[in-house]
Amino acid sequence: MDGLNRIAERDVLRGREISRIIWAGFWVNVVLTTFKISAGLLGNSRAVVADGIHSLSDLLTDVVVIIGVRYWVAPPDEHHHYGHKRLESLISLSIGLLLAAAGLGIVFDAVSRMGNQDEERVGSLLALFAAFSSVIVKEFLYRWTIKRGAGLMSDAIVAKAWDHRSDAISSLPIVVAVAIALWIPALAVVDLLGAILVAGFILHAAWGICMSAVRVLMDSGASEAIHFRIAEFCGRLEGVRNVHDLRTRYLGQGLHVDMHVDVDADLTVSAGNEIAHRVE
Repeated sequence: MDGLNRIAERDVLRGREISRIIWAGFWVNVVLTTFKISAGLLGNSRAVVADGIHSLSDLLTDVVVIIGVRYWVAPPDEHHHYGHKRLESLISLSIGLLLAAAGLGIVFDAVSRMGNQDEERVGSLLALFAAFSSVIVKEFLYRWTIKRGAGLMSDAIVAKAWDHRSDAISSLPIVVAVAIALWIPALAVVDLLGAILVAGFILHAAWGICMSAVRVLMDSGASEAIHFRIAEFCGRLEGVRNVHDLRTRYLGQGLHVDMHVDVDADLTVSAGNEIAHRVE
């Protein structure tokens, strides 16, 4: 029981750290969203206003994770004997789907504007500064979040990091569009082509996030190399004659393991049970 208590305590601490990371990103998104929408309105830039509105999706995903983390770190109960860790994968999947929707929206918007010669021009350094600031801040937030997510082994945090990266990349065409509107208005179509390219990066990231979550939700097991290491380690324990029928499945970032362990047939039930506990 001491081991289980340590695991439960570790999960609670991990959940608190995840929550702090998400809250940090949340407040950064609040500031960026407000700044971009205000700068876009003051600078007469529809592109920057749209970029600010797009940032609102980050706030929604932040709220989803902040609420969800309180549940997936909860200990097992009478209705959830294996805990609630799959909720983390469900949240990662939802973030991936939101990213995919954003990417498809960018493609649709860019294609629908192709050939439109009546687009309102942008002519504000304030709007350009807002778009450029978004790229810098979001890239920094991505690097900080991806490092913390890897350390915590949290799919949800890694998904949020890629969400920040996608925002940084998707803001680049906005920087180009505002700059072109200021200096070379005739080449404004570059913004639309860049938007489609950026959408490809976003959709690629969304695919990876969704597939990672789906593998967990579909009870995908560990690799053969990990199976071999588990069997080899357990097979070296005192009293273990053989390990077979080894099966695994991921629960969040944890790995649930089932296996059969052969022991000496002459052992008492109590002695065999002791070996089983040692293996566990």
